[in-house]
Amino acid sequence: MHVNVLTLFPGYFAEPLEQSITGRAKRRGLFSWDLIDLRSFVREGEQVDDYPYGGGGGMVLKPEPVFRAYEMLEAPRPFVLLSARGRPFTHRVAVELSVEPELTLLCGHYKDVDERVRERLVTDEISLGDFVLSGGEIAALAVIDAVVRLLPGVLGDFDSAQGDSYHDDWVLGPPSYTRPAEYEGMKVPEVLLSGDHAAVARWRAQAAERLTRERRPDLIERRKREEERP
Repeated sequence: MHVNVLTLFPGYFAEPLEQSITGRAKRRGLFSWDLIDLRSFVREGEQVDDYPYGGGGGMVLKPEPVFRAYEMLEAPRPFVLLSARGRPFTHRVAVELSVEPELTLLCGHYKDVDERVRERLVTDEISLGDFVLSGGEIAALAVIDAVVRLLPGVLGDFDSAQGDSYHDDWVLGPPSYTRPAEYEGMKVPEVLLSGDHAAVARWRAQAAERLTRERRPDLIERRKREEERP
């Protein structure tokens, strides 16, 4: 997969993408990226943002640099805007994006992005949640990490991803333990030390459902609604 990131602040990305899973995927030839500075598409005498028509606070990212970058990339698809107005980013969306050979992310910044960018160029709009960030850079890093770890060969073994929260879209992951078997009086559940793989699987499934019911009952209700659909 190749990812293009259109941003006013490419410094957000250079070091983080070289680390951990994304850095390993790059070194294995499974993932590459280009950081595209939108300021480089502003001509002499122009500016990258301006006040909104109709008044109000904040600044709006102008359409010209985005359109020029889009044309330079030869109309990339999908072209995703990171925005508080977007559809919620979930594991299901990450899976959807992970099958694309190329992905282009536009990081909104300031108050907003000129609506004509949405109307003409954007194919999808994604939000991390019901809160507002100063810009789309942090959101783009989160999307990239969630998508790249799903690419075949990146994690090394399928079980690494299979046991994650939201892998089944409705359930949180179960608790995890490692050595030592006892620490400051706190013991690892005996079943995890038993070597009985079937019993371990049952324990993990039950623990995952218990945590999901306690912390995210909305996921349980969503599963019920989907199962009830004709």
